[in-house]
Amino acid sequence: MEIILLKKIDNIGSVGDQVTVKAGYARNYLIPKGKATLATSENVAKFESQRAKLMAKAEDELTRAQGRAKLLEDKVIVINARAGVGGKLFGSVGTLDIVEACDSLGVPVGRSEVRLPDGPMRLVGEHKVELHLHTDVNVELVVRVEALNLEEEPDGLEMSD
Repeated sequence: MEIILLKKIDNIGSVGDQVTVKAGYARNYLIPKGKATLATSENVAKFESQRAKLMAKAEDELTRAQGRAKLLEDKVIVINARAGVGGKLFGSVGTLDIVEACDSLGVPVGRSEVRLPDGPMRLVGEHKVELHLHTDVNVELVVRVEALNLEEEPDGLEMSD
């Protein structure tokens, strides 16, 4: 199916590119999300008249993402979580915890922008997380998970009479 991209899409193209994609991908994802439109002669003419506006909007989104990236560069986020002996967490630290920590720094980040390469964090220590703020902007962030409350594990069972 021939479409015109209204936003830059990874591995597909940039704003204004006419590309061919599978029909289901276009009908079920790109067109309903406003990321593309069908490449009919009317839509091509309509796009050409709005090209400058769409390009300016795309440039503005990129600039805002780069600004957020500068605020997050070289930052270490500290998250306190309950842990037992050996540094194993009771539960895990996931995307929502990272989003809340970034919000507390004054930099809004969406859950879909947080990439956890090894899944949720289940151990105390430093972990590297990637934030995908824009198609062209990725930031590596260090998340330090600290034990909030180390609890001693009993050596054995104690019986009381």
